[in-house]
Amino acid sequence: MSEREHAPHPPALPHRLADPVPVVLGGTALWFLGFLVVLLVDRSNSTLIWTTLSGGLLGIIGYGVFYWQRRAARRGSRGAQQGLDDA
Repeated sequence: MSEREHAPHPPALPHRLADPVPVVLGGTALWFLGFLVVLLVDRSNSTLIWTTLSGGLLGIIGYGVFYWQRRAARRGSRGAQQGLDDA
């Protein structure tokens, strides 16, 4: 038998480390916080305003796609990604 067949498997991550929801929502909140800071400090810098606003909006869209895929995986949809129902 090969060495690969006897290699121990790593333990599964704890649920709190495997769940991406806090990171996604926290990152989205930080983008919106940055947007508010830019509005208060340097309203004339349109590049920063649009960058931070876009970051927050893309975070919301990304979370929506993640939530949609997770729901599809939980209900057993054939086109859903695998492994999302445990996260």
